[in-house]
Amino acid sequence: MKKITYLKHSTWVTAFAFSVCLVLLSKTKLQAQQQKKLPNIVYILADDLGYGDIKIYNAGAKVNTPHIDKLAEQGMRFTDAHTTSSVCTPSRYSILTGRYPWRSRLPVGVLRGYSRTLIEEGLPTVAGLLKTSSYRTAVIGKWHLGLDWMPKEAFKDSINPAFNKDRLYGITDEMNPDQIDFGRAPVRGPRTQGFDYSYVLPASLDMPPYAYLENDQLTEPLTGYTPGNKLASGYTGPFWRAGLKSPSFDFYGVLPAFTNKATDFIKKEAATKNPFFLYFPMPAPHTPWMPTAEYRGKSQAGEYGDYLQEVDAAVGKILQVLDSLGLSKNTLVVFTSDNGPYWRDDFVQQYGHHAAGPFRGMKGDAYEGGHRVPFIVRYPGKVKAGTISNVTTTLANLMATCADLTGNHAVQFETEDSYSILPVLLGKAAGIAEQPAIVNISSKGFYDIRKGPWKLITGLGSGGFSVPSIVKAPEGQAAGQLYNLDTDIKEETNLYSRYPEKVKELSALLEKIKAAPKGKRAK
Repeated sequence: MKKITYLKHSTWVTAFAFSVCLVLLSKTKLQAQQQKKLPNIVYILADDLGYGDIKIYNAGAKVNTPHIDKLAEQGMRFTDAHTTSSVCTPSRYSILTGRYPWRSRLPVGVLRGYSRTLIEEGLPTVAGLLKTSSYRTAVIGKWHLGLDWMPKEAFKDSINPAFNKDRLYGITDEMNPDQIDFGRAPVRGPRTQGFDYSYVLPASLDMPPYAYLENDQLTEPLTGYTPGNKLASGYTGPFWRAGLKSPSFDFYGVLPAFTNKATDFIKKEAATKNPFFLYFPMPAPHTPWMPTAEYRGKSQAGEYGDYLQEVDAAVGKILQVLDSLGLSKNTLVVFTSDNGPYWRDDFVQQYGHHAAGPFRGMKGDAYEGGHRVPFIVRYPGKVKAGTISNVTTTLANLMATCADLTGNHAVQFETEDSYSILPVLLGKAAGIAEQPAIVNISSKGFYDIRKGPWKLITGLGSGGFSVPSIVKAPEGQAAGQLYNLDTDIKEETNLYSRYPEKVKELSALLEKIKAAPKGKRAK
C-alpha cells in the first residue's frame, strides 16, 4: 500500500516537473521569437558632415553620394533634424544618453584623446537599454567620449577629486600623457557603457593618441610619434596635431579599417539568434581630410569633397553586406551627422559647394548650419519608402525611440530630453508627442531654443566658428536673436526687439527645460 502511494506521488511530481519544463520551454521559445522580431539597428554617424553635403538634400552639391541618396529613397528623410550641440563630444553624449549635453560635467566644449570618460558612472545608455532586450551591442569608429586612462603610480592622486576641487582633471582639460600608464587598460570606456564589443579611436583623427583600442585595450603600444601635419592649414586639409601614435598607424587607412571592422561585426552577428546594435561613428569627413587614392580628385569640392565621397562608399559597403546576408528587411538603419560642416565662406566661393545647404553658419555655430543635419531612417516594411518628414527632432531622441521599439519603458531608462520618433517613422503621428521644444548649445555656450517656426539665440554673433563669434550688445539694444524660420530660413532678420513677448515665452521655456530634475522631462 505504501509502495503504491509512493508511486502515485512520484508520478505526480514527475508530471508537475514536466509541466513546469513545458512552461519554461514555451517562455524561452516566446522570448526567442520576440528577439528575432526585434530589428537589428545600425546607427551610422558621420563626422562634421553638413546638410548640403548630400545630393538628395542639395541638388547643387559638388559631390556625389549615390549610396546615401538611395538609402533616403528607401526610407524616410527628415528635413528638420538637429544635433544637440554644434560640436562633436556633446552631440555624442546626447545620442547615447538621451540627455542634453549641458547637463553633463562638460557643459561647453569637447574632450581630447587623453580625456576621461564624460558619461557619468551608472548613467543609462542606449546600448545598455538594448542589452536588456538581448541585443548584441558594438561601437566601431570615433569614440570621443573619454576613457578612464590609468595614471602611473607616482601620479595616482592626480585623478582623486579631493585634490581637484576647482576642476575636473581629465574633463575640463585632458590628462598629461606623461602621467598615464599605457601598459594598463583604461578602467572605463565603451565596454563599461553598454557595448559588448568596441574598436575605437579615442577622439578625432586630428587629436593624439593615434591608436586603436579594442575592447578598451590598446591594440599596439604608443611607441611612435608624429610631429603633426599641415599645422598652419587653419584646421583643414590633411591637418593633424603632434603626438603619440602606434607604430603601424596609417591616417589614410582609418576609415577603411573601421568600415571593414563594421562589416565583420555584421557578418558575425548574422549567424546568431539575437538582434544586434551597431553604432558606427565614422571619423570622416572631419579633418584630416585623407581620401585614399581611389577617391582623390573624384569630387568638385577638393579634398573635403573627395573624402566625403569615400564616406558615401563606406555607407554603401555597410548596406551591401546587410543586403548580401538577407538582413536588410529586419534592420533599422539610421544615417546622420554629429554637427554641421567646417566649411568656411572662402571654401564656398572657391568650390561653389554649400556644405551647410541653404542655412547660415557652420560647425560650432548657433545658426542652423551648425546643427541642422541630414537624418535618414530605413526600416523596410515599417517606414514607408521615399517619404519626407518635416518633423522637428534631435539626436537625443534615440533613447526613447529604442525604448518604444523594444517595449522597455523601465523608469531607469527615462531621461530628461529624449522623445520617441517611432510613431512618426511608422506614419502614425505627424509630430513628436510631449516634446516641448528642441535646444542646441553652440561651441561658445550660446543656447538656442526652437518651438514651431520660432528660434531664440541667447547671444549676439554666431556663438561658434563663424565671424563674428560673440558680439557685445550695445546698451539698450537687443541682447539676443529671434528668428521666424518659416519666413527667414537664412536667419537674416533679427526680430528680438520686435517681439518681446515671444522672447519672454521662449526664455521661460528654456529655463523650464534646463531645470528639469534628473530623469524627468520638463512639465
